[in-house]
Amino acid sequence: MFDSELMSQIRDRFCHVDTCPYQGPRIFFENAGGGLTLKSVVEVNTQLAGIPDNQGRDNPASHELVRIIDEARDNMRCFLGVDDGPVFTGESGTELIFRMVRAAALGSPAGGNMIGSTLEHPATVSASRRWAQIAGKEYRSAVHDNDLATITAADYAAIVDADTRVATIIHTSPVTGMTVDIPAVVKVIREASPDCIIILDGIQHAAHGGLSVDDYDIDGYAVSAYKVFSRHNYGFAWLSPRLATLPHDHLDGTPDDFWEMGTRDTSAFACTSKVVEYFDWLGSHFTDSEDRRRRILAAGEAIGEHEYALSKLMIDGSGEQRGLRDMPEVYVIGGHDNPAREGMLSMIVEGKPCAEVVAELNAKGIRTHVRKADYFSGNILEPLGRPTCIRVSMCHYNTAREVLTFLRELEAIIAVRNGADASAA
Repeated sequence: MFDSELMSQIRDRFCHVDTCPYQGPRIFFENAGGGLTLKSVVEVNTQLAGIPDNQGRDNPASHELVRIIDEARDNMRCFLGVDDGPVFTGESGTELIFRMVRAAALGSPAGGNMIGSTLEHPATVSASRRWAQIAGKEYRSAVHDNDLATITAADYAAIVDADTRVATIIHTSPVTGMTVDIPAVVKVIREASPDCIIILDGIQHAAHGGLSVDDYDIDGYAVSAYKVFSRHNYGFAWLSPRLATLPHDHLDGTPDDFWEMGTRDTSAFACTSKVVEYFDWLGSHFTDSEDRRRRILAAGEAIGEHEYALSKLMIDGSGEQRGLRDMPEVYVIGGHDNPAREGMLSMIVEGKPCAEVVAELNAKGIRTHVRKADYFSGNILEPLGRPTCIRVSMCHYNTAREVLTFLRELEAIIAVRNGADASAA
C-alpha cells in the first residue's frame, strides 16, 4: 500500500475525502457509483464556467479556449495510450458508446451478427440490441461464468464466427468488480473475424489501472469522466481511423472523422487535463522517467497494487480483525481468491436484506450501495438467484484503516442479526 506520507498527499487532492457536507464524517466506499472529485477539477471548472467567449473567434479569450482544448486532446491521447484516430467528448460514456455502436452497426457490411456478453452494462447491450435489429444483424451474447463473475475468451469463442461484424467488450464489471482479459478476448474475435469492429466499455476500469488502448487492437474505447475523478455530464472516447470515418452524424463540411457536435464545453477538456496531471504527479513517485506516458502507466500500476492490497485486507482481515473469508454469513460474488478483482467486492449477508445492511453501515458513516436485479444489475444477480447485493467499491485514496472500520461495523451488524435469530429460535 501507499506509505502514510504519500497517502496524506493523495487524499489532500480530493474533495470530501472523509467528510460528507450533508452527513458529516464518512468513509466513501461507493466509488463505482462515481469517484471522488479532484480539487483541481473543481477549481478549473469554476474558473472557466464564467467565460462568455466561444472557440473559433479572433480574440485572446477564444485563442486560449482553443489552446486548452488542443492541450486536453493531447492529454487524452497520453492517458489512453493512442496515436492515430480522434479523441472527443460527449454527453456521457453511455452516449458515446451508443454513437459508436450505431455507426459500427450501420456502417459495417450488411448481414452477419453482432456480439457482446452477459457481463456487460446496458450501455453496450441496449445499444447493440437496438442497432443490430435496425441494421438487420443477429445479436448474440456470450454467457459469463457465475463462479468467476467475469467473461473469458472461451466464452466469446463460442459465439464469434466469420460473419461477426461488431463486438462489444466490457473492461471491468461495475457490479462484480472483475476485469476481462482484453488481449485474449480480442485475439479470439480477430482470429474468427479479422475485420470485426471492436468497441470497449472502459467506464469502470479507467480509474483503477493504466490504459494501453493502442495495444488492444480495437476500434473504440469510452470513458465516463465522473468515474475518473472529474465531474458529471461528459465523457470522452477514442476511435480508430476506420471507425471514425464510417458514416455518422456530423455537420456538412466537417472532416469525415469529426464526431463532436456543437460548441465544445472547454471546462470539460480542462477538467480532463487536471485528471491526467494528477496521474502524472502520482506516477512520478514510482518512476524517475522523464516520459509522461511512462509516469502515467506507473501511476496505474501503483493504483492497481494499492487496491489489490485493500481488497485482500477486506477478504483476509488482520491479526485483530476478521475478514470476509472468516465471516460465514457473508457470500462474496466471484469468490474470495479471484485474480480478476479490481478494487470492488459485491456481497450478501445471508438472512438479512441488503438494503438494511447498507442503511446500517450508512448510519455508521460508511457509504456503500445496494445493487438490485434490475436493468443495471439483473444480468449478474438473476443467474445467482439473488434479488440484491451490497457493493463495496474502493479506490486508491481509500486506506487500510477504512477497510478495517468497515469490517468491524459489518461484523457488529452480523452479530446483532445472529442474536436476533437465536432469540427467535
